[in-house]
Amino acid sequence: MRYSIVFCIRKLISEGECVMNELKKWSLQKKAKKAVDILNGRQFDAHYAENAEEARKLVETMLPDGAQIAVGGSVTLQETGIMELIKNGKYDFIDRFNNTSWEEELHKYRLGFLSDVFITGTNAVTLDGQLVNIDCTGNRTGCIGFGPKKVIVVVGANKIVKDAAEGVKRAKSIAPLNSRRINHGNPCDETCECSDCSGTNRICNIVSIIDGCYKFSKRISVIVVADELGF
Repeated sequence: MRYSIVFCIRKLISEGECVMNELKKWSLQKKAKKAVDILNGRQFDAHYAENAEEARKLVETMLPDGAQIAVGGSVTLQETGIMELIKNGKYDFIDRFNNTSWEEELHKYRLGFLSDVFITGTNAVTLDGQLVNIDCTGNRTGCIGFGPKKVIVVVGANKIVKDAAEGVKRAKSIAPLNSRRINHGNPCDETCECSDCSGTNRICNIVSIIDGCYKFSKRISVIVVADELGF
């Protein structure tokens, strides 16, 4: 009898978790589809993806063989398998991650502005149809705005926010995670709170808001994934 009761309790807990997961997924799906419609209305080339695998496959359809590809620093690209995809030998990948000096790394950042395709995540997408980002060096924010012939942004629905102000607030709130991830040595690496620091490796130097894609219509593709991805 005792084991039967324990089994029933576990079953109820499992079913409850399943329901909660379904509701969470449903919420992400709704947010993602709404964001896609809004972004397309502002001349972005926006697409919906059900999950990380679907997002990776969609990115692959957008990449011509032999294309020169640069990337922004992004946890999302790792989680979706997109980083593995662009390193598979079919593309001319500008590898910004393996360098012998800061000068070499900086040179690769500059090469990214002349690449065929720039692939990145984003700190936030607003329901006003904007992309919001905070950068340390500015290569990511710069390349999104101008330079590469094509930009592909991959973003989880967990990063959808109301407006630009909320987007900046969100970007600031996760900046300590990114600073610690790449060992920048800022005060927020230890406190997990912004202290408006002024060191060389300050991660919040540049705030970028892409308010539509009207000048070069459809240049920026945004794949909104109905999953939680990245920071």
